[in-house]
Amino acid sequence: MSGDRLCIDRGDAIFGFMLNLFSIVIGLIALLLGIVPFLPFFAWGYWFVIPIAIIGAAIGALSSRSSGRNLNLILILIFGLRLMLGGGLI
Repeated sequence: MSGDRLCIDRGDAIFGFMLNLFSIVIGLIALLLGIVPFLPFFAWGYWFVIPIAIIGAAIGALSSRSSGRNLNLILILIFGLRLMLGGGLI
């Protein structure tokens, strides 16, 4: 019985790690997509990039680690501030 529990715990740890890794990958994709809207007159592009980072933060919140979630939350904050500075967020 205890061997089964060890296998389940290991599976949960691997699943949590994979969710965190997937969240980091989504964050890096959002970061790459967020480079173009950083240029003047393209800030409206953040309306498409911020939801990607929100999905990454949600996946990161499901994992056992917090690095993927934190990356996406920082991206949401930076992109949201840039959007407000451009007048795109009322």
